Amino acid sequence: MLRRTTITLVVLLMAGLPLYAAEWTGWITDEHCGTKGASSGHKSCAVKCAKDGAALLFYNTADEKLYKLSDQDAAKKHIGENVKVVGTLGGETITVESIGAAETKHEHEHH
Repeated sequence: MLRRTTITLVVLLMAGLPLYAAEWTGWITDEHCGTKGASSGHKSCAVKCAKDGAALLFYNTADEKLYKLSDQDAAKKHIGENVKVVGTLGGETITVESIGAAETKHEHEHH
């Protein structure tokens, strides 16, 4: 009886809480430097840390928090770039659908 109740509860939770993809803008950094590595000038250090086995993280500029990334290979391609991450957030980990260069807004000067 307990097992059936647990399975039903899990199914109801999964059905009631669909995961929607969202997108965030920020920087790829490494777990050793964290928020200090959230810049283009940190690229060489983050590359070295990743080669030495450090996990790459995503620094979200909106909430100023670090998140783990499910796709380390995609993250490696964008070290040192301002990026847009698309995926679903579960706890402190983003299950990555894509990582790409963030669109930069150019302000036009009027003379």
